Amino acid sequence: MKPAIVLVDHGSRRDEANQSLERVAAWVREGSPERPVHVAHMELAPPSLADAIAACVAEGAREIVVVPYFLAPGSHSTRDIPQMARDAAAEHSGVSVRIASPLGPDPTLARLVLERADS
Repeated sequence: MKPAIVLVDHGSRRDEANQSLERVAAWVREGSPERPVHVAHMELAPPSLADAIAACVAEGAREIVVVPYFLAPGSHSTRDIPQMARDAAAEHSGVSVRIASPLGPDPTLARLVLERADS
């Protein structure tokens, strides 16, 4: 089984903001249907990162990649999310959790900016 993926963002009181991460997760699932893909929010909305990791484990994942849905390597993606992931992983013996880099900077985002600017 390929590693499960957890997309984690800050979270919002606005449901439509949280739902945008769900849409991205659906596209990731379409692109890699053989692996569990879950979302998590650091605060303000469920599910938590611990809940998302537990859901991956419940689906049989032994390896999980947490992808910070952030554009820069700020405090959340370099300190807070790794600590939250370590705490959650400690609850699941034999499960490996690693943190991916945040989404940007990346040339793919530059192409998206140009696409949005020209639409």
